[in-house]
Formats: sequence, C-alpha cells, structure tokens
Amino acid sequence: MLKIPVNQDDHILGDPKAPVVLVEYGDYECPYCGQAYPIVKRVQKHFGKRMAFVFRNFPLTEIHPNAEMAAQTTEFAAAQGRFWEMHDGLYENQQMLGPPLFIALAQKLELSVEDLNLALTNGTYASRVKSDFMGGVRSGVNGTPTFFINGDRHDGAFGFDDLVVAIEARLQK
Repeated sequence: MLKIPVNQDDHILGDPKAPVVLVEYGDYECPYCGQAYPIVKRVQKHFGKRMAFVFRNFPLTEIHPNAEMAAQTTEFAAAQGRFWEMHDGLYENQQMLGPPLFIALAQKLELSVEDLNLALTNGTYASRVKSDFMGGVRSGVNGTPTFFINGDRHDGAFGFDDLVVAIEARLQK
C-alpha cells in the first residue's frame, strides 16, 4: 500500500479526484524508467480524464550518480511551474543525463541557469527529493520504476497492455 497519500505537494497530471490515480516512483537515470516513460504517456492518453498520474522521485544514488541531481533539477523547475517540461526533457534525453543537459534544459525552459546552479550547490531541493524517497521506502519501494494504482502496489509488468489491464480492473471496482 502507498503509505503517503497523493496530496497537494505531489506533481500531478490530471484530476487528482479521477477514478484512477497512477503513482510512479522513478529515477531519471534508471534505464527501466526510461523504457516506462513512453508507456506511461500512452497509458495517460488511453485513459484521458479517467486517470491522473503522479510522479515521485526515487533516485538510486548508489548505481545512478546523476539521479539525485536530476531529481533536484526537476524540483527546481517545479518551483517555477515547469516540473513536467523538465521531467519530460530528462527522460527524452536520458542518454545525455548530467549537468550539461540540466543546464541546456533550464535554458530551453527559460529558467535561470545561475539559480539552478545555486540550488544544486546549496541542495535547496534535496529535502523534497529525500521526502519522496523516504515515502517510497515506507511504501515498500525497492527499485524503479514502481507503480501504485489507487494506492495499491502494481507488482506486474509495466508494459502498456499490462498497465491498461491493471487500471481497467481498478475502474471495475
């Protein structure tokens, strides 16, 4: 079960009161999260207004050295109302993940590179990332991506058909 309910502090695409809420704990450097990214986009399009999507940070820093900084970069963008644009930009350019990409995306989104560098140096958004991470740990997340559908952990595959079947089952309840 999801221990931290979806709330106003989350990054939510769609209506949080939709019949189905899909939560992903993800890591921007994780190749499996990179594979899941276009699948989740298709699932969102498939369900439209019947589903909301929530992304929470779960950087696996022991194996992904850029994951923490990537998560903090998205939180910096979120403070400027640009979370989803940064989130998408990181996954769409995952093979180039690192500080040069963070700067390039900040410039593209017309965010201050100076402020981004300062935020990363000072760890301004580290506590937000850690909060997501610890909520995931309390919910039993031990790898990425991990999905929850209406608060229940989805332990099946994350292919398009697998997620659609699992979500349809939740809609039937």
